[in-house]
Amino acid sequence: MKKIKLSQAVVCEGRYDKIKLDALLDAEIITLEGFGIFNNLEKRRLLCSIAERRGLIVVTDSDSAGAMIRNHINNITRGNVEHVYIPPTQGKEKRKATPSKEGLLGVEGIELEVLRGLFERFEDPDYQPPNQISRERFYSDGYSGTDDAKARRERLAEELSLPKNMSSKALLSALNMLVSLEEYERITEKIK
Repeated sequence: MKKIKLSQAVVCEGRYDKIKLDALLDAEIITLEGFGIFNNLEKRRLLCSIAERRGLIVVTDSDSAGAMIRNHINNITRGNVEHVYIPPTQGKEKRKATPSKEGLLGVEGIELEVLRGLFERFEDPDYQPPNQISRERFYSDGYSGTDDAKARRERLAEELSLPKNMSSKALLSALNMLVSLEEYERITEKIK
């Protein structure tokens, strides 16, 4: 199945939603860990930066919890997001023993073809991500694999107003969504 290429990042509730979306989308996908977004100031700041610099598409379950999460993201980004609304569909996800409280399928339970129809309007087949910062480059610049890598990552995150406690994988992903290779090189030189 050909993936839908998106220039915007996509935000969803959890890891099973991400797995489903990853089968369909050629895009950066960020998980919220459900209601965790309400207490995670740094992740909220990250979402605001992504929404402002790259664009953000929000897809949540069609239940009341999904609506609360969607509204929260819409508020913190001042409406600077696009929305994908999945149709309310009765059912139960395969991995769960019982249906959700409201008896509706979440993002993970919706058929891929239905999701494809919802995301096609955002497709950008000509989008080419800017020069990416490779894991090898990240390592050679001292942000992973060294004794002081954590401190260096924290300084890099601070320079970009990103959460300081991000793993090296999460920080690299955020960098590739938010900054050009040239900006990364400039900041890395400053840190050295």
